[in-house]
Amino acid sequence: MRIGIFGGTFDPPHVGHLISAGDALDALSLDRILFIPAAAQPLKVGRAVASPVQRLEMTVLMAGDDPRLLADAIEIERAGLSYTVETVRELAHRSPGHEWFVIVGADVVRSFAKWRDPLGIMKMAGLVILPRGDIEPATLAGWMPRDEQGRVPAYQVLDSRRVDVTSTEIRARVRAGRPIRGFVPESVQSYIERGGLYRDGNGFEEGDAQYTGQ
Repeated sequence: MRIGIFGGTFDPPHVGHLISAGDALDALSLDRILFIPAAAQPLKVGRAVASPVQRLEMTVLMAGDDPRLLADAIEIERAGLSYTVETVRELAHRSPGHEWFVIVGADVVRSFAKWRDPLGIMKMAGLVILPRGDIEPATLAGWMPRDEQGRVPAYQVLDSRRVDVTSTEIRARVRAGRPIRGFVPESVQSYIERGGLYRDGNGFEEGDAQYTGQ
């Protein structure tokens, strides 16, 4: 099977995640995408609002009943800081024989060389980059890690639709009492409303992260 690894804080998950996942499924002929909420990401400690369990439950709701989309608790169950290389290694050990793809946003590539063993990640899985803003291919190439011979390992920039929805914007809209219909699936909206998430003074302030890192 060809499986995409799509991580993030998912705080909250939104329609942009679904659009990007759908484009990746089609463009890469993937059999499945795993949405993986991070427990805690080294470069984004202290930025989560919802708890890990809440973010996982919302991600399950976002995935819905599409058999190609699954929420995976691997990093939350492992706890501690979430390192992508450890996640890919554990997934490959858990399900040998599959072909793996790590899907990240172009903006995240800026810090990719600082992740734990980025070259190791690229040896175990194909790196797939989603377009973000006006980041040019030459800029991406300059951010990529290089091997001992100074070469950049192969990676792929996906021809995906541009998505301008962000979790930060959604949280701000909730705090301001503005509607989020159309920003998140209805099931996620209902979960946020029932739990009173993202209102002033509500939610976790513990270290957390976007899986697209480390």
